[in-house]
Amino acid sequence: MEHHGSRHASQITRDTVALVLAGGRGTRLGELTQWRAKPAVPFGGKFRIIDFTLSNCVNSGIRKIGICTQYKAQSLIRHVQRGWSFLDGRFDEFVELLPAQQREDFDWYAGTADAVYKNLDLLHRHDPDYVLVLAGDHVYKMDYAKLLEEHVARGAGMTIGCIEVPLADATGLGVMQADPDLRVTGFQEKPAHPSPMPGRPGHALGSMGIYAFKASFLYDELARDARAAGTSHDFGKDIIPSLVRRGESVYAHSFSRSCVNMVEGVPYWRDVGTIDAYWDANIELTKVVPDLNLYDRDWPIWTYQEQLPPAKFVFDEEQRRGLAIDSLVSGGDVISGAHVKRSVLFSNVHAREQASIEDSVVLPDVDIGRGVVLWRAVVDRYCRLPEGLVVGFDRGEDSRRFHVTEKGITLIVPEMLGQSVHHLR
Repeated sequence: MEHHGSRHASQITRDTVALVLAGGRGTRLGELTQWRAKPAVPFGGKFRIIDFTLSNCVNSGIRKIGICTQYKAQSLIRHVQRGWSFLDGRFDEFVELLPAQQREDFDWYAGTADAVYKNLDLLHRHDPDYVLVLAGDHVYKMDYAKLLEEHVARGAGMTIGCIEVPLADATGLGVMQADPDLRVTGFQEKPAHPSPMPGRPGHALGSMGIYAFKASFLYDELARDARAAGTSHDFGKDIIPSLVRRGESVYAHSFSRSCVNMVEGVPYWRDVGTIDAYWDANIELTKVVPDLNLYDRDWPIWTYQEQLPPAKFVFDEEQRRGLAIDSLVSGGDVISGAHVKRSVLFSNVHAREQASIEDSVVLPDVDIGRGVVLWRAVVDRYCRLPEGLVVGFDRGEDSRRFHVTEKGITLIVPEMLGQSVHHLR
């Protein structure tokens, strides 16, 4: 039976096209998304956020993938071209970039549904039985084949991936109500006062921005939405509420049934949409046993792998000892008499003698000058931190130069240091 089920799942995934919505700016990440879209933001020492969604597709057996881009997409486009060109078009496998090209009118993507509607030509060209619509800006590991199997078994028109979240966190998500069979009976997009789950008064059922559709059902609904007046052409704001009001076949899929990364029975899913959340999710990786397993060979996270020399640690003298403790250190890094603790260093970081980096996230190609002290900081790509710079101990002083969050995390980008950058980030 398991073999038959696996064969059935593989047929479903072969008959599926995934569309990844990767056009968002991510304004809550501040200057970190000044020159890049949120899905292109580096994460975890060597990846970009979108790599998690794309890896989920490939690992789930979905090899027909379109990526809808819009806001400052060039670094995202280059990353996808370099790191995701291994799918073989001879076997009808592809990762295709779908920028907002203003082909039918002079508007950009107006909403999530509009982004799919304006790429119906791709869907019609490949004629899938099912369409999977995914957000490209969350960190998680999920077997989409299990969601699709459940979707097909129920005969649903639409299935929404959902996760239980504390009520306080649900105000930024679509919130569902569902009957015991998980048929969706109510939906509110980003409600100020989310409805709790029956029997779980402190939690709500939140949408993950993951939607499975029967293809013909999706085409009909997109056409209906395109003709409607007063719509923002968005799945969460318009299409899902309309479907639920009309009693259509919409079901919720519990992430716990398809999650590949459970932490003490709780599915791992992070919306790293604020600087604090981004810092926290990265620093969490420095734990002895982190909540996100990046070492799982059965469900690898794929990315663009730049060819770099191994990380190097030099000098072994008092006050001049190159070492890293409880940290992630990447290829091309040189820890030259510096001290690194509970930090994530991306590739090509050079930390010079007597520098101290603690509880910090340092993006690629950063030069940390002699005697620099960093504590609870996020340093953007290409920063050149001048000798003797001290960050993280005087909030008032840091706020005059940099961006300091409510939780005291300091974000540093090159422009704050008076440095101009002509490279893609």
